[in-house]
Amino acid sequence: MDPVNSPLGRMLLDEITPVVMVLRTNLVEESCQKNGLSLIEMLSPFCAFNNIDVPVRTASDQPYRIQKFKLRLFYASDIQQPNVEVAKERLKQAITHAGEKDYSDLCSDPPQIETVLASTQSELVPSWFPFFNKELVHTVSFSDHEALDHPVACLLVVSSKDNEPINKFVDLFNTDQLPSLLNDGAMDPKILKYYLLLHDSQDGTSEKATKYLTEMRNTFGSNDCGLLCINSSQDGLFEHQENPWALYKTESSPSQRLGCFLNIDDMDELQNSMQDLSSKHIIPHMEQKIRVLNQQVSATRKGLRNQIKNLWWRKGKEDMPESFNGLMYTFSSIESQIRVLADYAFMLRDYELAVSNYRLLSTDYKLDKAWKRYAGVQEMMGLTYFMLDQSRKEAEYCMENAFNTYLKIGLAGQRNATRCGLWWAEMLKTRDQFKEAATVYFRISGEEPPLHSAVMLEQGSYCYLFAKTPMLRKYGFHLVLSGDLYKKCDQIKHAIRTYRGALTVFKETKWSHIRDHVHFHIGKWYAILGLFDVAINHIMEVLACSHQSKKTQELFLRDFFQVVQKTGKTFEVLGLQLPVIDTPSLKVVFEDHRTYASPEAVSVKESLWRSLEEDMIPALSTIKSNWLDLQPKLLPKKHKESNVCVAGEAVKIEIGFKNPLQIPISISGASLICEHSTRSDKIEADATSLTNENGNNDRFRNIASSGECSSDASSFIVSEVDISLGGGETLLVQLSVTPKLEGTLKIVGVRWKLSGSVAGFYNFNSDLVKKKVAKRRSKMKQSMTDNLEFMVIKALPKVEGFIRHLPKTVYAGDLRSLDLVLKNPSAISVKNMKMKISHPRFLIIGNQEVMDREFPACLEKKTNSDAQAKTNYASDTVFQFPEDALIHGETPFVWPLWIRAATHGNISMDITVYYEMGDTSTVMNYRTLRIHYNLEVLPSLDVSFQISPCSLRLGEFLVRMDVVNRTSSKNFQIHQLSSVGNEWEISLLQPIDAIFPSELLLAGQALSCFFKLKNSRKSVLIDDENSSTAPLEGSDVSLSHRSHDLLFDICRSPLVDFHHSERVHQGMENQEKSNTVDFILISRQQRSEGDSEEHNSLNILSHHACACSIASTSPVWWLVEGPRTIHHNFSASICEIKLRMTIRNSSKDPASIRIDPSDSTSIGNTTSVSSGNEAGWYDISLLNDVKVTSDVLGTRSGKSLSRECVSLFIWSGMSSNRIKLEPMSTTEIPLQICVFSPGTYDLSNYFLHWKILPSNEHVNQGDGTRQSSGTCQGHPYFLTVLQSS
Repeated sequence: MDPVNSPLGRMLLDEITPVVMVLRTNLVEESCQKNGLSLIEMLSPFCAFNNIDVPVRTASDQPYRIQKFKLRLFYASDIQQPNVEVAKERLKQAITHAGEKDYSDLCSDPPQIETVLASTQSELVPSWFPFFNKELVHTVSFSDHEALDHPVACLLVVSSKDNEPINKFVDLFNTDQLPSLLNDGAMDPKILKYYLLLHDSQDGTSEKATKYLTEMRNTFGSNDCGLLCINSSQDGLFEHQENPWALYKTESSPSQRLGCFLNIDDMDELQNSMQDLSSKHIIPHMEQKIRVLNQQVSATRKGLRNQIKNLWWRKGKEDMPESFNGLMYTFSSIESQIRVLADYAFMLRDYELAVSNYRLLSTDYKLDKAWKRYAGVQEMMGLTYFMLDQSRKEAEYCMENAFNTYLKIGLAGQRNATRCGLWWAEMLKTRDQFKEAATVYFRISGEEPPLHSAVMLEQGSYCYLFAKTPMLRKYGFHLVLSGDLYKKCDQIKHAIRTYRGALTVFKETKWSHIRDHVHFHIGKWYAILGLFDVAINHIMEVLACSHQSKKTQELFLRDFFQVVQKTGKTFEVLGLQLPVIDTPSLKVVFEDHRTYASPEAVSVKESLWRSLEEDMIPALSTIKSNWLDLQPKLLPKKHKESNVCVAGEAVKIEIGFKNPLQIPISISGASLICEHSTRSDKIEADATSLTNENGNNDRFRNIASSGECSSDASSFIVSEVDISLGGGETLLVQLSVTPKLEGTLKIVGVRWKLSGSVAGFYNFNSDLVKKKVAKRRSKMKQSMTDNLEFMVIKALPKVEGFIRHLPKTVYAGDLRSLDLVLKNPSAISVKNMKMKISHPRFLIIGNQEVMDREFPACLEKKTNSDAQAKTNYASDTVFQFPEDALIHGETPFVWPLWIRAATHGNISMDITVYYEMGDTSTVMNYRTLRIHYNLEVLPSLDVSFQISPCSLRLGEFLVRMDVVNRTSSKNFQIHQLSSVGNEWEISLLQPIDAIFPSELLLAGQALSCFFKLKNSRKSVLIDDENSSTAPLEGSDVSLSHRSHDLLFDICRSPLVDFHHSERVHQGMENQEKSNTVDFILISRQQRSEGDSEEHNSLNILSHHACACSIASTSPVWWLVEGPRTIHHNFSASICEIKLRMTIRNSSKDPASIRIDPSDSTSIGNTTSVSSGNEAGWYDISLLNDVKVTSDVLGTRSGKSLSRECVSLFIWSGMSSNRIKLEPMSTTEIPLQICVFSPGTYDLSNYFLHWKILPSNEHVNQGDGTRQSSGTCQGHPYFLTVLQSS
């Protein structure tokens, strides 16, 4: 860019121009004031020439032409350094006035950051910045250390009405009236004088003025005098199409007509007079002055001789103490002459001559340590380099050097440093060095008062924005700094303007703290201006500031309520963020054909309910999205996908209210905003308008604030809820609306009051529109809860239900009798009722006969055989109530249920009751009641069983029962142990007092006891089908110390039903029972203090152990029988002893069995023969004792021989026996041994080899887990043979 056309170039051409000192009489001012103007104001528009086209010749012989030229006119009284305080006040007024102009833009929304980045400087930067900078530059005018503002000429103006005008001219140029610059010797008082005679045409013709002009020319010279006639318009009504004085008359009122007596001839005469003054007097005078001064400087300072002479003369001055102004330089000193020469050359555009003299002068001032004059020269050098458009680095160096030197001086150079900084920043901006210019503005702001610093920071912020790479963070940050300073200086409108600009940057970023700071302070400042609506909107943005400290949150909330209080009304806010409405938690609860007995039932997954109801609801497979598909002819097609609710039944919305703050808040009057219409077309049109993003907010606000949310206020009832939210708390609130009339109901949003002073509204529709669009794009089916529009149908019967006597907490195994209570408040009856339970392991449906009996007496064994209760294995299927069961009115319908806490933990039980309407004309022909309960089950008793075959009896087993009380405070009484099935008999091995010394099993106590289990099954193979349907009888053992306690019948419902459910749960339902046995342990909980006898009688616990294995890896059982002690005379013969082995095949296939005996040498359990007469006696090691385990029938490994020994007995009669045994059959084999000496012998030194021979029908049905063959060592059998006497 050409420097002359740059903002800085235009400023320099406007500000660094010749100054003309004006002296006038009072009558001159009176004539000018007729036009509403002073003399200088009248002349100023004609002192700026854009095309003066004057030839200029300075120091060189080559002339050049000036096109633009300007004179600056000042009264003599104004030629002095401005008062700092007055200048500050004038600048303050200018800033305030600029703020008033921009006031109308403060209420609009801040622009988007994209708009800001695309804007030009002229569009974005405030237009009053140049005016402010110019006024700031004027505060250092008429300094004595530079000749920029020294008057070049003096214009003396006298009116033709003045007496003796010649004497007036002489009196005007009096030393008492001259400025201090001339009187103090800072400038040459012999300046160019031009005498102008002003004639007011209103006072008569110009003959008298012409006469005075002749005298003036005779006295002062013919070329230095002139005549100016004004006010030629006689009526004073002349209107100027363009007002040339608008820029110079800032304090004029709009009604004042400027220049009303000046016609076109007067304007031309003013133009010609000022042009003659410039081109014929001032410019030639400056040319002559430059030539004269240049000759003097060349003679005294230029050339090698003069330079050496000057340095010698100034030698030693560098040792002088520093001084701000250095030595006192008068106008006649060579330094002052050089400064005048350089400044005049700059004004006449001879920048080469100017910079050479500035450079020459810079060295002198530096040696003289005249730092202020040195800085001034450096400043002009930088500007001259800029205008020459060369040596950019040199120009910037000179400006920085001047700026730093001014600051080094201190307060005396502060104003000059500001002017230098402004010019320096403009220079950098012209060269697109915006980042460096911002740094200069920031440095200026540190030296200025707060208000001026605010302007500088704001100008610097725009430099960051217009940098080659926009620096948005610094742009916004400097605007915030500027706004803070504006606020300190009570410039609130400017503070708001800068903060709004910063908000453009920070509102879309993650810098939450500075964004909150900006919003909060903008809101406070808007409130000071009385713009409460805008103020509240901004402060609302920081209410949900969860990231702020508790103290800051309290400050924001307190100031927010203060602003609201100033409005004097309940302020209504759409989208109030306190509390935060948790829309993801939004849940719609309504009852169509599905009704719920409790809020807990609503939370159960719909898929679980549907799985329960699929066998109950007719043609459920044809239902697509809802039940309405069953009645396509009864409902309009447009409502097939709508939600349906029943008149008089509440629609509930569960939504989360979240307090994001650390401080508590109170919410009152939370309720739903709804619309109801009996005309579907109207509500569809309204819904369409509400789904329009552009126009829905105004309509929603009207609906929410009116309070009359429907065409008929009595068409529905909404609930109101008051809540208090602690810091950071989220509370799920259930709000309801109950329609009264048929039609269409739409839930629009929610309303509430914050602390009783701010009404908040939230529009559900805005989020639902986004959901619908997203779902439409992904082609997903819309969820029922996403649609908040309901079709209301007429009232229907609704069955209510609950389970009576159901506790919240029980112990594992607890068995109780309950009642299902159903009520139908409607006069219309319901019929064809069905029921299904989700977990028959815990809950089963009882028989109606049980209701006439007391619990637990109904479970006790009866002597008569017809007391057997009917079992109910079909609890997991649909239960059909009796056909004659009708429910209506207030009479409850009761049906028995049984509950058993099968295992510890949290148990969820779901029940569905299906019923049909007695009135077939209703839209719905059926409904379902969904009942849900949660049951906490605590651990009680851990029961385990171990079964071992008895080695002494074939078909008998030893059962070990381990019971542990897992509770911490409860005691239990063991009542009975029962084996399930008619093939097993269980009995005690010891008296009950020996097994249970105490009647109670205390908390934390463990107990082990043994029982005898006998297989009473006949040796016939029972078919599987018949066995599965055989009666589940069993044997019982009473474990109670009280003989009068009756046993419970395990074959009676519900015990048999729950046992069946346990087998189904463990997957044992169809498993063969031949090698397993089931046990049921029944106990009672000890009565606690305060419990009634009735309460105690209910606490019965049953523990079921299913499929306890009695089999080993071998399907073959055997037993050796014979004498245990024999007396024999060995001196007569050897002893022959006969034995019998009973063998049973327990498998379903034939078995091949082979017995291999061995001699006594294989016995490793006998000891050496003792000395003396004790030959034949052996010590039986305790290692041979029988251990009760479940696997003693397995293969036993014998010990290796510890020594060589002779045979003490031999098996005789056979070397090996091989037999074939049919399935489930028993046989006996005779055995014989020969004993050679007295002693005790272990007859287990034989091996039994078996092999299963599968039949054809069982070839492909074998159990892959059972062995097909094996070898077993004999059971221990100890025989004692004594020597007979």
